[in-house]
Formats: sequence, structure tokens, C-alpha cells
Amino acid sequence: MKTNKMDKKKTKNELLKEAKELKKQVVEKITALLTAAFGLIAALSWNDTVKAIFKKVFGSADNIPGMIIYATTVTVIAVIVTIELGKISKRLE
Repeated sequence: MKTNKMDKKKTKNELLKEAKELKKQVVEKITALLTAAFGLIAALSWNDTVKAIFKKVFGSADNIPGMIIYATTVTVIAVIVTIELGKISKRLE
């Protein structure tokens, strides 16, 4: 069965549209992955910095109370930052 030129052209246009959408999705995913990777690097850097500060303040990094204070402080900071970022995101929408 033969297809006419109109059907072929429509198919080409659909393929081009799908290819553009796929390219857009690939770029978005790569951007998200790179952002997450840099975020992880920054978090690890801050983790080391905060650990060093706590070690200086509380002595050995192996003491349980110091580790609990460190974990609690980091958790509280993470919650506060997350809440504030949510507020900023809502304002921008």
C-alpha cells in the first residue's frame, strides 16, 4: 500500500519534533545530574569543614556527645535551609 507525500511529510515532522524533545530531555537530565554532583561535592566539603570545627570545639571526633551534637546541628540546618528554599521557590512561581 502506497502512502502519499503528505503522510511522509507529517511523519518526518513528527520525527523531528520527537528528536528535539528527546534532545531537550537529555540536556535537562545531564544538567540535573551535574548539579547534583556539584551539590554532593559541596556538601562533602562542608561536612569536612564542620567536622573540623566540631573536633576543635569538642576534642576527639570519636566522642558520642560530639557526634550527636554534630548530627543534630547539621539536620537542623538542613531543615531550615530546605524550608527557606521552599518559600523562595513559591515566591518565584
